[in-house]
Amino acid sequence: MASLYKNKSIWYLSVYNNGKRITKSLKTSDLKVAKSIKSIVELSILKEFNGLTKKTYNISFNDLVICFLKSKHKWSDATYKLNKHILTSHLSGKPLPTNPTSKAIHIRHINQCWKWGVKNNLVQKAKLLPGDTKGESRLRTFTKEELQLMFSFITNKKFNQFVQFAYYTGARSGEIRSLAQENVLDDSIVVRGKTGRRIVKLNNQAKEVICNQDELWNYTKDYVSHRFKKEARRLGIKNARFHDLRRTFGLNLIKQGMSIYKVSKLLGHKSVRTTEQHYAPLLTVEIEDFVL
Repeated sequence: MASLYKNKSIWYLSVYNNGKRITKSLKTSDLKVAKSIKSIVELSILKEFNGLTKKTYNISFNDLVICFLKSKHKWSDATYKLNKHILTSHLSGKPLPTNPTSKAIHIRHINQCWKWGVKNNLVQKAKLLPGDTKGESRLRTFTKEELQLMFSFITNKKFNQFVQFAYYTGARSGEIRSLAQENVLDDSIVVRGKTGRRIVKLNNQAKEVICNQDELWNYTKDYVSHRFKKEARRLGIKNARFHDLRRTFGLNLIKQGMSIYKVSKLLGHKSVRTTEQHYAPLLTVEIEDFVL
């Protein structure tokens, strides 16, 4: 006898047979999805009762995507939307992006879905996409002249100061675009970003910028990205992205002689190795001339 029940928003399947009970999480909060995979999981449980090798089933990729998106992954809203966009685009037959980094992001998310299916016995084999999934590192940084152009001629004062604050702190856009006043301390700010909660140090330049704010910024990700690119084009600064401010911050500190360990801490990287991987290609061109 098999029964579905819900516990803390997640559906479970419980099967009772010959005085024994086996319960398995269906890893979804959606009743429709739970019902669609109930028979598969029930058969798997019956195999366990009979002492047989657990059988792996082979649902369609379309059904796999539905189960994957509906399952509880502790994703942020942004991560869920990114997964949904990439996977539904792939299902519709759209080609992968031509940009190497964007292509790598798509491949990683598609392969992640396949691997999840194998782990949860929903597919027999992961049909992983071939090719390098690491992408290419972006090497764009701003010159001193380009920074001065932006700081002097971005016309919207509030956005201008946001750009300056991003450069002087090396913070990610997502860490500062909706900064709460209670998280602003004397010499630092408390943010939550890619690596979780962290402390961002404020130098005197960053302090001056934030002290001149009547109210803190409340920007969306799209607004920051589009507004910055628009201002850069207007100023004749080519191939500019907002994240390039952070990369320039790190590079300039290293060029000034700051240790890679300190730069890593300021950037909030998980390890010094991450910082080295990001900046080694940039520093190659900074090596002084030499004779063999």
